[in-house]
Amino acid sequence: MPDPAATPALPSSVVSLDLEGKSVFLLGTAHVSRQSVDDVRAAAAALAPDTVAVELCEPRYRSLSDPNAWRDTDLFKVVRQKKTTFLLAQLAMQAFYRRVGKHLETEPGAEMMEAARIANATGARLELVDRRIDLTLKRVWAALGFWQKTKLAGLLLSSLFSSGDEVSAEDVENLKQSDQLESAMTELGRAFPGVKSRLMDERDQYLAEKIRRAPGTRVLAVVGAGHVPGILRNIRAPRDLAPLEALPPRSRWSRVWPWLIPLAVLAILVLGFFRRDPSVAVHSVLVWTLVNAVSAAIGAIAALAHPLAVLAAAVAAPITSLNPAIAAGWVAGLVQVWIRPPAVRDFETLPADLETFRTFFRNPVVRVLLVVALANLGSALGTWIALPWIAALCAS
Repeated sequence: MPDPAATPALPSSVVSLDLEGKSVFLLGTAHVSRQSVDDVRAAAAALAPDTVAVELCEPRYRSLSDPNAWRDTDLFKVVRQKKTTFLLAQLAMQAFYRRVGKHLETEPGAEMMEAARIANATGARLELVDRRIDLTLKRVWAALGFWQKTKLAGLLLSSLFSSGDEVSAEDVENLKQSDQLESAMTELGRAFPGVKSRLMDERDQYLAEKIRRAPGTRVLAVVGAGHVPGILRNIRAPRDLAPLEALPPRSRWSRVWPWLIPLAVLAILVLGFFRRDPSVAVHSVLVWTLVNAVSAAIGAIAALAHPLAVLAAAVAAPITSLNPAIAAGWVAGLVQVWIRPPAVRDFETLPADLETFRTFFRNPVVRVLLVVALANLGSALGTWIALPWIAALCAS
């Protein structure tokens, strides 16, 4: 077996190790870096690997390799299956990377796709070693509390307003220094403990095990530089991946609390009806209806929804706020899709539309997702405004 230390012309971003009868070479990259693409080419030329492992899952690889993959998206299905939040989060992250990549004249994930291209061209085995992006996002979301979810959602939305102009090629390359990355992850961990654990630590373990299982005697693994220290810590210990591929079980409290709000509303209305003048109960019903309707409508309007979708959000909100199984945004989103179904060209232009906030916001595909998200947000705010209001009415 070749001696890893004797392999010439390897980029400085490569770390090598012997592992169970094979040589593994970890190439740490920045995801929007031209230098990282050059490093991939240099490492592949020097190593002639049997296997090339890349930090991609099947959905991400498909979206990067096929620009028209969005054509197959069924927005009706996305809304019905309650996947709008996760899809919108993916688009927000892609939007940020695309704007930074455009500034640096590099496509996001170009180094991963270059590694895949080299594997296919040379006959090396291509291994996709990352966990599915939708599963990672769901595990991240499940680990956060209400205020952390609100804070993270705000951070993602604020990234849409960032032009990326302040990021230089030198800044991106500096991120490949492990001490700076670990410092950044430490700061992230303080603000969002659940995010760092699920987004970085778990994936370090997952990537390490998938690379450890990769076939061949010489494996080149192309991963984000931030994962290299964690992979090195975990790669020598076999690990069961099943717990990392499962959604965390919902707690009993998380299953119960959504029903507490409708029960509280009904209890307040019933008590108000029997203890006070029935007109107080009628007044309370009107407050509940109007506040929920107006709040959901404002959310839909903020997303520039079709007037009928705004009306649907307003009509649905007072009812759906009492039924955790349905949300006003889902109703409004389905109406938006029905009235203004995105055309094939809207899916085709979606990757390019991610590059600026103006085109991102105007894309009809994104519009549907925003209608769902903002109408739901408006409905939730309406509930929290109306609940103490009617409680005060019935108690006075």
